[in-house]
Amino acid sequence: MAAPLMKKSAAQVLVILVTAVNQEEAVRIGEGMVNAKLAACANIIPGIQSIYRWEGKVVKAQEVLLILKSTKPRYRALEKAIKAMHTYETPEIIALSVKEGLDRYIVWVRSETHS
Repeated sequence: MAAPLMKKSAAQVLVILVTAVNQEEAVRIGEGMVNAKLAACANIIPGIQSIYRWEGKVVKAQEVLLILKSTKPRYRALEKAIKAMHTYETPEIIALSVKEGLDRYIVWVRSETHS
């Protein structure tokens, strides 16, 4: 009986990917989300090479990847806060559902983002 409860608990956790123009923007957004309890954790990966089509042209850019851990109940507020802080017209904000995870970590994410 405990296993289905844990799966339901893990299913509430999201991993959110956000690209930023530079390290400073990623840190500012990450700190803002953690301070507001919209994310439990922010990981920043500098130096990614992005290739994408924007306004009909292929663009190559150096960006920074921000990985946030949050929950489904906090997602809409998190998305709104990121959009308010982000410099891109259309920022990448992609949420991926967590299917499984270390129980203690899942509990921690949920407790850190509890409003």
